[in-house]
Amino acid sequence: MSAGLRRSFSSLSVPNYRRYFAGQVVSVSGNWMQMVAEGWLVLSLTSSGVAVGIATASQFVPLLFFGAVGGLFADRFNKRKLLMCTQAAMAVPALFLLGVTAAGVVTPLMVYATAFSRGAVNALDNPARQSFAMEMVGADRIVNAVSLNSVIIHTSRIVGPAIAGGVIAIWGVAPCFGVNALSFVAMLVALAGMNPRELRVPKPVAHVPGAIRAGLRYVKGNRELWIPLLLMAIVGTFSFNFQVVLPLIARFSFGGNATTYAILLSAMAVGSVTGALVNGARGQTSPRIIGVSAAIFGTFGLLAALAPSLPVEIILLVPLGMASVTFAASVNSHLQLAVDPLMRGRVMALYSVVFLGSTPIGAPIAGWLSEAIGPRAGLVLAGTAALAAAAVAHFAFRRSGMGEAAAAEPALEAPAGELGVRSAGELHRERARNRVRRGELGGAREERAGRRVERRGGQVPAVGEERTIGEQAVEALHKEVVMDLQPAGR
Repeated sequence: MSAGLRRSFSSLSVPNYRRYFAGQVVSVSGNWMQMVAEGWLVLSLTSSGVAVGIATASQFVPLLFFGAVGGLFADRFNKRKLLMCTQAAMAVPALFLLGVTAAGVVTPLMVYATAFSRGAVNALDNPARQSFAMEMVGADRIVNAVSLNSVIIHTSRIVGPAIAGGVIAIWGVAPCFGVNALSFVAMLVALAGMNPRELRVPKPVAHVPGAIRAGLRYVKGNRELWIPLLLMAIVGTFSFNFQVVLPLIARFSFGGNATTYAILLSAMAVGSVTGALVNGARGQTSPRIIGVSAAIFGTFGLLAALAPSLPVEIILLVPLGMASVTFAASVNSHLQLAVDPLMRGRVMALYSVVFLGSTPIGAPIAGWLSEAIGPRAGLVLAGTAALAAAAVAHFAFRRSGMGEAAAAEPALEAPAGELGVRSAGELHRERARNRVRRGELGGAREERAGRRVERRGGQVPAVGEERTIGEQAVEALHKEVVMDLQPAGR
């Protein structure tokens, strides 16, 4: 195996992550089978692009409204145990849809309700899964682990739709729901088989009022967080609507069927897996990677909208998939590296909200455009939004002064078992060092001021004491740290 390929899979050397990876491959493949079956079922019942958009949006509405609560749960409770509960609960909607479809009484409203209930569980599950990666592999491997998670999603996008297309063609949509219900067993086995002592579990935050608002204030005051989240909000809302657009492209632009839809999804997934492996081997992220991948995403989105034939469409979806997953994985990794461990669940919940929770806004718009103008209009929207995000990235990152090194620098991370023991002064001093390296504070005075804060037991200098400019800057930092370290609650 080449050195580059070994780097692409380096996180699999961690036993807990290896178990997680295997369980996710099975579980996410089953989930993709269900999503393909739901989309095709609604299209068969209604022949409406708007209806397909509503079905897709229904599963993400709960994440939009309750994702922040899910992030707070991820910060407050043991993530492995929380995931075991959510994975078991996700089997229930799949079993319900299996029953009503097999009985021949299914209606579009039932599909919408099932998708909504699955989304309600996912509002708790997704933030925990996003932030659990750091506990399994640590900061050194987080970029690789996030990329491998993308490999899971997009490999499953190949396997799931391919199986679903064959199953639907031979037996109909109902068996897809049954397979998805069974697939959650694999994830439960993987989570139960982990060694908890090898996880980097942070100290759970306590219950105090205002924890969600504290998370929002934390993001608002940190440009390394809000700029990538803004970009993902743009792209997540208007570009990542392929579940709505591709079945319409397959059926109305190229006169195909469920197999055609599965081929289009699989072509995009091939590119996505390739992009994820390349990103994992690179092992780092930066503002430049985020901006360039958004620009390539937009360019190939527009080219795919102009594809004259099905073979050309299939070819163009491969680089489109590469760019889309590179963008999403880079934003995810950037956030994981920049966030404080005590805020990781809430920040990754915001990532989930702008990436997936924005679908209730974007999916109906994409479905309406595709129905009113033509399916290709959905791809035009996707490409235009991604190019707009690339432009925003260029100007926002340049204006903020965020460089390559700043983006790739890991956030302050306590070793396993030590989080919660380190004092505010220690956290404070290390943050000052990090910011001095990036040229954000005056110099070495900030570190000296941090030591003085530590000697005072975390108290800033009293009124009337002599303070340097650096110490004043550190005082402001200390107030921010104390705000961030407040025990969480809602």
